[in-house]
Amino acid sequence: MSHRSLRYGLPCTLFATLLVGLSVNSAAAKTNDTPIRFANKQLSTTITGKLSPKQSERWYQFKAASGQYAIINIAPRADTTETANVGVLHMPNGQQDGTKGGIIYQDCLPESGKYRLRIARNLMATQGKTAGYIAEIIILPQYASQALCQ
Repeated sequence: MSHRSLRYGLPCTLFATLLVGLSVNSAAAKTNDTPIRFANKQLSTTITGKLSPKQSERWYQFKAASGQYAIINIAPRADTTETANVGVLHMPNGQQDGTKGGIIYQDCLPESGKYRLRIARNLMATQGKTAGYIAEIIILPQYASQALCQ
């Protein structure tokens, strides 16, 4: 084998196969996102869920327009001993924003398209039990967002 055929101890073809496998898995993960739907003229919706002891995260998706003001809040559930309190909003342009618990996002959405919301447990503060969450997603229409997004 030449020096070009090794990359971190793996033959290049194996390395390339692994990379292709990762991109296929990432694409498959997006198709498993749970859609978040708003009823006609509804400004907010609530998602209630649980992560099993072996599950670390759950993904959701919704469509929104540039310049809409959004608030995403994660709160604990009373019927679980742990809370999935990590929330990260993935923008259509690849940027991310989020934090642990409470209001994880409060701002004007930067562009139109599909947004992905990742809700996860805090792996540093878990005891491996069922983790529950209640997430409230509020997205104002563009006319109501104008004053907030200028």
